[in-house]
Amino acid sequence: MSKAVPPLRILCIHGYRQNGSSFREKTGALRKLLKKQVELVYISAPHQVPVIQNKTYQEPEKACGGDEDHRGWWFSNVQARSFNAKEECESSLGLEDSVDTVRTAVKELGPFDGILGFSQGAALVAILCALQEQKLEPDFNFRFAILVAGFHSACSQHRRFYEGPTISIPSLHVFGQDDRVIPEKMSQDLLPTFDGVQILVHPGGHFIPAASLHRQPYQDFLKKFQ
Repeated sequence: MSKAVPPLRILCIHGYRQNGSSFREKTGALRKLLKKQVELVYISAPHQVPVIQNKTYQEPEKACGGDEDHRGWWFSNVQARSFNAKEECESSLGLEDSVDTVRTAVKELGPFDGILGFSQGAALVAILCALQEQKLEPDFNFRFAILVAGFHSACSQHRRFYEGPTISIPSLHVFGQDDRVIPEKMSQDLLPTFDGVQILVHPGGHFIPAASLHRQPYQDFLKKFQ
């Protein structure tokens, strides 16, 4: 009998206004799709997001339960403590704390084979991969990254992450052609930051695709690391 291959352990980074628990619920179909291949481990961002006063922007992924615990990885509007992926800003608030949170998770919950991020979480994953590539975070040793609805941070303070060497960590980039929150073009613009990317495009919107027809692209990417 062939020896069972242990599942790949993947650290999961949720989107803006989600938390680890709500993201786990949102990715139930993905966990089911890949249950024999991966173990997904979820953490929550360190920053609580204020209740929405104006609804000009929010990611349509809400935390579950009555007492919603909305979290974010950084704020593009420092005064309002809000985030909009399309909002250009000079400086942001909270990114360093989020890198600390991931570093702690790696030390306490790791080791991890890979990292997966959704939306603002995918933008954070790109930054974490850049830090690893530039050897600025010795605790980070991700063998691969999956970025769903990823994008470049529009904050000029973060530009340095994209101006270093091309990120050599193997990456799978997933985006929807009908995504109204993070348009397809924003995800495509992130691709040159990585070397040797794989792409999974789906016709839907702002979510992680996990239908049976998507199993093969995920498996083809993951099997290289098992």
